Amino acid sequence: MRLTALFTIPRVLRHSDAIGADLPPDEAVVLDAADPSLRAALTAAAAGDHAPAAELLAATREHAQWERRDACVSGLARASLHHPGWLDSWLEESPEDPDAVLVKADQYVYQAWKIRTGARARHVEHDQFQAFHALLRDAVPVISAAAELNPDDPVPWRIALTQARGIQAPREVFHSYLAEANDRDPHHEGCHVQALQYLCRKWYGSHEEMFAFAEEAADQAPPGSKLHALPLQAVVEYLISDDEVDEPDLYTPRTEAAVTRAQALSDAYAPGDREAAGFRNHLALVLWSMNRYEEALAAFRSIGVHATTFPWTYFGDARAEFLEARSDTRVELAMKVPFFRPSPKPPAGDTPAWEQEQAPRSVAIAATGPAEVAQAALICGHSLRTAPAGNSHTYVEIVPDPVRGTRAALLPEDPLTSAADNFTTGEDWPALVLHRTPERSSFALLHRGRKVASHSWETAAPAVDHAEATATAGASR
Repeated sequence: MRLTALFTIPRVLRHSDAIGADLPPDEAVVLDAADPSLRAALTAAAAGDHAPAAELLAATREHAQWERRDACVSGLARASLHHPGWLDSWLEESPEDPDAVLVKADQYVYQAWKIRTGARARHVEHDQFQAFHALLRDAVPVISAAAELNPDDPVPWRIALTQARGIQAPREVFHSYLAEANDRDPHHEGCHVQALQYLCRKWYGSHEEMFAFAEEAADQAPPGSKLHALPLQAVVEYLISDDEVDEPDLYTPRTEAAVTRAQALSDAYAPGDREAAGFRNHLALVLWSMNRYEEALAAFRSIGVHATTFPWTYFGDARAEFLEARSDTRVELAMKVPFFRPSPKPPAGDTPAWEQEQAPRSVAIAATGPAEVAQAALICGHSLRTAPAGNSHTYVEIVPDPVRGTRAALLPEDPLTSAADNFTTGEDWPALVLHRTPERSSFALLHRGRKVASHSWETAAPAVDHAEATATAGASR
């Protein structure tokens, strides 16, 4: 162990809990959280009812809410991959409904990319590419129909730009699609994001072309437009490229300018605003990668519970990568605070929105009585509240501590799971830990201090029936 580590570990133990103490706990963080109206439409769709989705998309079309329409179409299209019956019945009932056809067009493209995966081309199998291109070809008439049924809508052209990238469409096709999108909405974020992907180096462009496109779009965007953060997305694409960076890095000034512009945009949105989550997640990643931890913590604080798939999915499981970067930021800042100095306090402010809307509910069920749980939990580092659950089980909850002990500071962010991990060590009885927020649910089964099984799911996602679950369990034995 390096000598510096011997000095910094005590600082981490003393200060890491206080730094970012106002951040939502890990179990409250949700990936790509839907707003209440979309969540209701997704829940109804999972049950086979397309009426709320139809009502929601009709309203976005009638009021020309193109950005919101794009987000809703994307969410519904992804949901239809798991449970397509509601969309099929909608199209059977109204085959020329511009909203249903638009979701179907996006479904084709999402299905194609799910088969291809987000891996670099050299890691994609030949049969995956064949299926990918076949689905993208099948999408063409559906995308065309969506554009014809609602001529003012830019969203079909966002889908067309994504499809064009996948089929390796030539530049003239790309530029014609982008022109069509700009004719309908010159500042539509989704269309610009897809255009940036086409122009980045890993697809068909270059770093220079990508940055130039993003900066021009930002310069022309009206105040408050999320296009002001488009150069930040170019920074992320540059950071994940495989290029060897010469010193000095020619793109450092453009990176700095992109960060400054995105921070100014973030300041225009309220903390925890779902609408700002996309660019704020990019901002947090870039600041963290630049070792600008104070600013990264501020970005994570502004994100609240709203993690997003991009950009974190570039590095692995998106939610796990987000949480790891957030935790690392806190540790890095704790290492810089002298041991005997008081721990820094979070900035004063109103009650965070996540405490009102997304506060997690957690409970553990231990397969033994309260007395046995209390005895086993003496050294778990947390205060527990227990209650009998029938004759042979115990409900267990965490009693929130203003300041956690040193042992607890060493444990993972989720206090109930870490407590159960400890109080089941050496015991014959297991414990099941259940978590739930309005957006996400999960469970973890622990036995003898080891996680035996765990699972998480989005609340609006369709649940499989008993027969399907039994078949899956049997196949996995």
